[in-house]
Amino acid sequence: MPRLLSPAAALLVGGIRTAVTAGGDDEAVAARVTRALTGHLTDPLLLDPEHREPDPNAYRQHLLHVEPDGSFSVVALVWLPGQETCIHDHVSWCVVGTYVGEEQETTYRLARGRLIPLRLNRTPQGVASYLVPPGDIHKVCNNSSSVAISIHVYGADIGLLGSSIRRRYDLPVGR
Repeated sequence: MPRLLSPAAALLVGGIRTAVTAGGDDEAVAARVTRALTGHLTDPLLLDPEHREPDPNAYRQHLLHVEPDGSFSVVALVWLPGQETCIHDHVSWCVVGTYVGEEQETTYRLARGRLIPLRLNRTPQGVASYLVPPGDIHKVCNNSSSVAISIHVYGADIGLLGSSIRRRYDLPVGR
């Protein structure tokens, strides 16, 4: 398990732990984790320099913390301009907060073997939101001209799974 170098990140993990152990359904847990994360998104000391490093070929995932019981994981994703995910859904609830820059998310629904775009959401710095499966099909990208960094909290052991992606959708997109 990676060691958290930032005291600010350790405080964040403590807040997430409290939110998760309070119990309830996935929606309630994700909502509490969103509130816990939001207060840390403007802290310039949250991430150590090595957790801000991009990859020139694809967005980069920095695993910051996996809770010992596997109940949640915290990841920093670093996006260069134009980098994006595939269209996918998740194995668990997911909370995302933008730490630097802005992310753009397109949500979809599956209908008759096609992906139908539903919404385009822009998430600026300091804003967090959550999604809960099922019905969480989406794609995330950095459409800006500068680096974007987001903090993701998953209700799963990403150290064990390697990713939060449950399924990739390689289907036609359109009405």
